[in-house]
Amino acid sequence: MALWPSVAVLLLCAASGGCLEKANASNLIEFTAADFYHKLYSGKMMFMYFEREAPPFISVFLVELEKSAEILQDYGVLVGKVNCNKEVVSKYCSDDKVLHTAFLFRSGTEFLSFDLDTVFDVNAIVSEVLFAILRDEVRYVHTDADLSAMEKSVKGKKDIVLCYVSSLGTREHRSIMETAFVYGSKYQFILITGGPVLKHLGLVTSSPSARVWVLHCTDHRSDRCPLTPMRKPVSTLGLHSFLQLMDAPLLTELHEDPSQIPPSQFPHQLVPQLFLFSLPETEALDKENANTLAGKLRGLAQVLLVHRGSAAVQTPQLYNAAYRLPGKALEYLTLRSIEDVLDLFTDENTEKVSEKEEEAEEMEDFEDDDDIFDQFDDEVAASVYLKRGMDLDMEVFTELNRQNFHSVVAQSSLTVALFYLKWDAASMAFLEAFVEVAESLLDGDVDDVQMCAVNCGEWTDLCAAESDPSDPPFPFRPITAFPTVLMLRPREPARRYGGMLTSQALFRFILLSRVASPLHLNDADMSVFMSGAIHPDLPGHTVDKVLGLFRTRSHPGVSLFTGAAEALRGELLTGLLTDDLALKWASDHSADLPVVLVFPWWRPDRPPSTLTVPSSAEELTALINAALLQPVPELTVASLPALLSRGRTLLLLFVGEEEDEIGRRQNEALVGELERVVEMGGAEMEKYSACYIHLGRTPAGIDVLGSYLGSVPPLPSLILTHNPSAAEIYQYPPRLPISAPSVLQWVQRVEEGEETAAGALGDDNWPPVAPFYDFLGVMDHNDPSSARQQRPKRERSEGETREGGGEDGGVSGADDVTVEEEEEEASLSSTGPNQHTEL
Repeated sequence: MALWPSVAVLLLCAASGGCLEKANASNLIEFTAADFYHKLYSGKMMFMYFEREAPPFISVFLVELEKSAEILQDYGVLVGKVNCNKEVVSKYCSDDKVLHTAFLFRSGTEFLSFDLDTVFDVNAIVSEVLFAILRDEVRYVHTDADLSAMEKSVKGKKDIVLCYVSSLGTREHRSIMETAFVYGSKYQFILITGGPVLKHLGLVTSSPSARVWVLHCTDHRSDRCPLTPMRKPVSTLGLHSFLQLMDAPLLTELHEDPSQIPPSQFPHQLVPQLFLFSLPETEALDKENANTLAGKLRGLAQVLLVHRGSAAVQTPQLYNAAYRLPGKALEYLTLRSIEDVLDLFTDENTEKVSEKEEEAEEMEDFEDDDDIFDQFDDEVAASVYLKRGMDLDMEVFTELNRQNFHSVVAQSSLTVALFYLKWDAASMAFLEAFVEVAESLLDGDVDDVQMCAVNCGEWTDLCAAESDPSDPPFPFRPITAFPTVLMLRPREPARRYGGMLTSQALFRFILLSRVASPLHLNDADMSVFMSGAIHPDLPGHTVDKVLGLFRTRSHPGVSLFTGAAEALRGELLTGLLTDDLALKWASDHSADLPVVLVFPWWRPDRPPSTLTVPSSAEELTALINAALLQPVPELTVASLPALLSRGRTLLLLFVGEEEDEIGRRQNEALVGELERVVEMGGAEMEKYSACYIHLGRTPAGIDVLGSYLGSVPPLPSLILTHNPSAAEIYQYPPRLPISAPSVLQWVQRVEEGEETAAGALGDDNWPPVAPFYDFLGVMDHNDPSSARQQRPKRERSEGETREGGGEDGGVSGADDVTVEEEEEEASLSSTGPNQHTEL
């Protein structure tokens, strides 16, 4: 029994993620050639990678390899790498194939090699390495005949743990291998990934989730061993609990009252308890029935037989059973048959608490399950699949169709219309957010906005804006991208929502869209306008404000300001001041009329930016957007378009996630130093957009950084990238502290060509993620003449798409598309191919 405390510690570490956290905190061991040979001939088992180049996918693998280092150390496996650029190991540093291969060494020789496609993350690394180590203990069967032969070979000796996984390298596969490492001498582990064996187990087709059964072969002499299924989701801790339950006595006899028995302890804390009472005069029959019932409930509940002959049993004779669900109080009841007992643990009504807990565990497993995401073309589709059983309250918005469209839109000053397709993953993902917004508007007593939706799969003529000659035309162009959200007002053209497809972003946009743009203000309105408090759910201190100051309302600049305000409606508050009030505000801010004052939300205590009125509304809109940007803004998915639209080189600082207050202050100091760079550089820095990525809030930034440099360097890291006139990427020397004078000197050296580029941006070529997704290639192969007709001038890269359309997100027709393509062709011929961005 001395083994079990250490086993429990190991399994708890794996299940709780403690080992993973330690691995994240550790550094991957980098060996010299001498170290490698020393460890090799010391008899250590080693999982090694020989690094020579570092394309992006290699840098991702190295991060996962580091995570696995301390986990595999618990199983006696040393994990590391050799940098072939520094140290040369013969055979392993000269072959190009080695770049895509990791190696397992055992007893001083190469034991097995792994293609990096099979060890793509920490779960795959741990499971595949343990699978290789346990290849003699964990068998793989293909047919029911193979399973039957295995049952005969172990009959009378040990039980079988039969495990099914949909594919190798998943988190469930890792859990099974970790369990087999501990229990491999006690049980015969068998692994299957589908096939005829599933039919014997009662599964007609392969299941997307892992399953485990115990075949009881030790004490049975029949042709086939009886089996007990594991009904909980497969995890390391769950397997440990299940196997301990299989090893426990089928029936436990007690001479104490159930109220004196504590709940199940580790590792059975999630297992229900069933107490059956025995009378002295029917003790033999009661025990036989209890054994029968315990066999039926094996793996589902602990069955305990309480002998009433003991004076310690105080339960009234009225009750013949009691049960305790995990985390619940003991409950007594009167049962009349075995079927009643089975219903107690299988009936949906009496076990709803346990089922909810199990569903929550399964959802957590799915959320962390990389294997589910690997089965789909993108993460959006995988997210929709995981939430496929979730019911949405479709009654919170109105379904639009061709017949009711004009009448419904005319009923409200603002109609928010979602155009979606039921078979489109992005549409269905956003539909959930759309319902959340509709519910928030109802809860916030917003009665001047109506939420509507159009299923374009059913109402194709409406989405195509095909108006009948006798009906009024639709106020939007054909919908060609899904999902699309339009802001509709009576007798006005539609305006397309172009923000983030999240409930928070859309809700904010709608609240700001309710306000006139611009507001014609008087002195009494100014305090409310400057507070930005237009709704309790929209904090005023987070709203940008813009004021246009003109001598009279007939001034030519008023129409330009109104056009810019309308273009920015939904994004900020705009107000218009004229006459004496405009003169007063201009005087207070030392400005001459006409002038536009911009009040960014992020600097409430500083004077506003003052803008002169240009010659067009578009130019004024661009100036306002530029004035709203912070000197060193955080680069996020939402802010990226605005930053790139400025057409400047990015001076991009990558900072890591803070672990404590000291880390937070260090990051703030780094961003502050970057602000000093902008201030000290003055006009010389106007060609750059200084910004930063916080990898804790934008985890995708680590992949961006890896794609820039080929590997992920230590943080913080300062990069020059997205130069409009060049594709080179430059990295600030990692050994130098990030200080404003040093950064300015480094930027100057880059401009003078004295710095060596650390990488380059790729071309605008986005191929399919896999050959079987190359639908354009298949179409061209099947109909070459059609391919030539569809590609009149330029061969587009496979997988490349282009959205056309105006403000409402649609296109005006085939002729317009042709003109756009011709203009694009002319642009390409004069400027060369566009460079794509990894951001």
